[in-house]
Amino acid sequence: MRITVCAVGRLKKGPWHELVDEYIKRLNWSVTIAEVEAKPGLSGAALKDEEGQLLLKSIPDDSQIISLDERGKETSSLELSQKIEHIQHHGGGKVCFVIGGADGLSDAVKARADQSISFGRTTWPHMMVRVMLFEQIYRAQQILCGHPYHRE
Repeated sequence: MRITVCAVGRLKKGPWHELVDEYIKRLNWSVTIAEVEAKPGLSGAALKDEEGQLLLKSIPDDSQIISLDERGKETSSLELSQKIEHIQHHGGGKVCFVIGGADGLSDAVKARADQSISFGRTTWPHMMVRVMLFEQIYRAQQILCGHPYHRE
């Protein structure tokens, strides 16, 4: 399984970075992180569009694309593990999770996504979403291998 996370913004050294690194170390799957940043001075729709174009360019070919969006489908850990398992066995084994910036994802990214999921109706800082995503990817791995990390 090859997992790519394309995200707006650079994750600086510190607690968020350490947590992401910890989950990546635990994964048996190949993980790539592509961080993008728009040109300084942009704002509003221009910023969101520029971030969107940069995200689209960073998505590997032949990947199933799952965007993280507060308006996406709320998905349980078990459902996410089933999505990953399906991609692993029937979707070429490549998934790309896309995380937008503070203003969300552009319409072009939303249109390109095969699926859109949400970590709930509350708003999360996009750096925290990365940590939550990697924990959920690790949890999915553990569910799929029958490890008791996840409890229902």
